[in-house]
Amino acid sequence: MTSHIETGTSTARVVLNKVPEITVYFWVIKVLATTVGETFADYLTETVGMTLTVATLVVGALLVVTLVAQFRAPRYVAPVYWLAVVLISVVGTLVTDNLVDEVGVPLWATTVAFAALLGATFAVWYRAEGTLSIHAITTPRREAYYWLAILFTFALGTAAGDLLAEKLGLGYLASALLFAAAIGAVALAHYRFGLGAVLSFWMAYILTRPLGASIGDLLSQSRADGGLGLGTTVTSVVFLAAIAGTVVYLTATRRDVETAAAR
Repeated sequence: MTSHIETGTSTARVVLNKVPEITVYFWVIKVLATTVGETFADYLTETVGMTLTVATLVVGALLVVTLVAQFRAPRYVAPVYWLAVVLISVVGTLVTDNLVDEVGVPLWATTVAFAALLGATFAVWYRAEGTLSIHAITTPRREAYYWLAILFTFALGTAAGDLLAEKLGLGYLASALLFAAAIGAVALAHYRFGLGAVLSFWMAYILTRPLGASIGDLLSQSRADGGLGLGTTVTSVVFLAAIAGTVVYLTATRRDVETAAAR
């Protein structure tokens, strides 16, 4: 349902909250989607044979169409929302790969740049809206900030994951364990020591991207490169199937739909 509120001389469209309830299903699909973002980007360029530029344009066009549907929806719709997350995950990977492989920007520089862009997005968002809570994505402007932040988290995660695993030689498994431990530390700080819910959420959200990227590379890359050799096709299909199955379940049960009014 869509309503309107008067703000000064203008009318702002207000919608029901446009994101899912934060449950275990949210985090499961998020990690699956971040893994697919890494492996499907590699599938398009390495298996299908697309150039990084063509792959970015194709997936980017699909993302634009999906985001249009997401913005037009009056409420959270699981298939549309999670398709947007998967596509923006792939785009984030491709953007970073373009900068590193085509333009020649070092991984450390892309990591710093995307971290700065993400920080700037949060700063502008908070100054304009007074909150970064995803329980309050109830206007088109807030939704725009939300998706922009997500894009930068994915691009940053790709750069940071590759920087640790490849450039610094930590390896995919060790990198995945490191990021998983960092997420565990955030959860402990939240539940045991009272770290704020909004800060905890965004810290965990940012860290799941390099975690998923490391898992994706660990599964798909050849054994000679430190992976398990499953390949990008098998890994992408398995994880996409897992995402689709979970989204179908959530669409049927609505277990991830907020029951309380957005704050």
